[in-house]
Amino acid sequence: MIVLMDMDTDRIDEAVLGLLWLTLHDGRRAWKGHDWDVLDRLFERGMIYDPVNKAKSVVLTDEGLAKAEEVFHALFVRLRNPDVSGQ
Repeated sequence: MIVLMDMDTDRIDEAVLGLLWLTLHDGRRAWKGHDWDVLDRLFERGMIYDPVNKAKSVVLTDEGLAKAEEVFHALFVRLRNPDVSGQ
């Protein structure tokens, strides 16, 4: 049986934005080792500045920086139970 699916590019873009937060350095720069189509969409949405340059990193806009942190916490942060020692 063949199942046809459409990729949810909005969710993919959000996941990549969260991963950009993970690789932040120098305040708002992040390594751009992600799919170029995703980076182009993030640029079009105003989350990052133009990724087409010689730099190995992209620069997040103010909006992109805030959204990246929000998405990172939503997707990749697990709350700790303060009552459990050693975890």
